[in-house]
Amino acid sequence: MEARDIILRPVITEASTDRMDDKKYTFDVDLRANKNQVKNAVEEVFGVKVAKVNIMNVKGKEKRQGRYVGFTKKRRKAIVTLSNDSDEIKLFSEE
Repeated sequence: MEARDIILRPVITEASTDRMDDKKYTFDVDLRANKNQVKNAVEEVFGVKVAKVNIMNVKGKEKRQGRYVGFTKKRRKAIVTLSNDSDEIKLFSEE
C-alpha cells in the first residue's frame, strides 16, 4: 500500500482540534493498516517525525429508515503523536 492509500482523511472535531495543541493529530486510516504503516505514511506525506501512534476501531452505528435497519460504515481511527522537535502539520490553509 502507498502512503496516500493508508491515510484516508483527517478527523476534524472539537476534541481533535483541542488535541492539536499537544501535537496529537487524528486521522481515519485504512482498515488493514497497522501502527508501523501509519507512522511511515504520516512521516512520508507530511514530512514530520512521529513519536507514537494509537489506533482504535470504531463500529458502525445502527440506523433505521422506517422498518429497514442498516449500519453506517465502520472505520479505523489513528491518533498520531509527533515528537517535540517536529514541526506541526498544517491541516488548514492560512490565506
